[in-house]
Amino acid sequence: MLSFPHIDPVIFRIGPLAMRWYGLMYILGFLAGYGLTIYQLRGNRKPGISREAVDDLFFYLIIGLIVGARLGYAIFYNFGFYMENPLEVFMVWHGGMSFHGGLAGAFIAGTVIIVKKKLPFRATMDLIIPTAPVGICLGRIGNFINGELFGKATDVPWAMVFPQGGPVPRHPSQLYEAFFEGLLLFVILWFYKDRKKRDGDVFAMFLILYGLFRTFCEFFRLPDTQLGAVLGPFSMGQVLSLIMVLMGASLKFLVLPWVERLRGRPKT
Repeated sequence: MLSFPHIDPVIFRIGPLAMRWYGLMYILGFLAGYGLTIYQLRGNRKPGISREAVDDLFFYLIIGLIVGARLGYAIFYNFGFYMENPLEVFMVWHGGMSFHGGLAGAFIAGTVIIVKKKLPFRATMDLIIPTAPVGICLGRIGNFINGELFGKATDVPWAMVFPQGGPVPRHPSQLYEAFFEGLLLFVILWFYKDRKKRDGDVFAMFLILYGLFRTFCEFFRLPDTQLGAVLGPFSMGQVLSLIMVLMGASLKFLVLPWVERLRGRPKT
């Protein structure tokens, strides 16, 4: 059994304000995503997508992600509580963010800006999405530092006793997710983006692979206590992730080929 590294979740305080590791991970994730996106624009490699457009796009993506993550948690993970206490939705410092809600919020915000600025929709999505796993990885590390979202009880040699998880050794499931949903997914998408067959393929692959990795990792993660399993043996996170897999597969193998065939037809 490994010792849990007790790291103060608060980096520093200035009066009533506190900088936490989890918040810093969000900031670093946004900066890394922005930097990697700008890197891809070097040498005008992405015609039709300007640096100025990306600046505006990221601003709204950040807003959409944060709002969507909070609303997603309220809707998917604790709907009854937030219905009775609607003002709690605005109290983000109390915790509770949903990746799936954040993805939906960022997608909606991104779509609005892409359409408004007349950017190539699928190419822009493929430009942004390979950078997302970096933020996911950092976010999971933030969860680990906070000692939250820990795994199920286990006797594996790398099990840890988490401060909030009682005396039982548990899977460090946050680190599993940081590796699979973060590091591994980033490496796959970063190489795949230059080998894709058509615009939109990278976004579709993100949906498929994230959904599969998240579903796998959640078998080791302790479900949310207020929900438990919601569909047979599956948690809410797994249900939402499997929906992502279906959406990604439909996009890659049905929708995108159909769009390509439609675009290739001669005009009459």
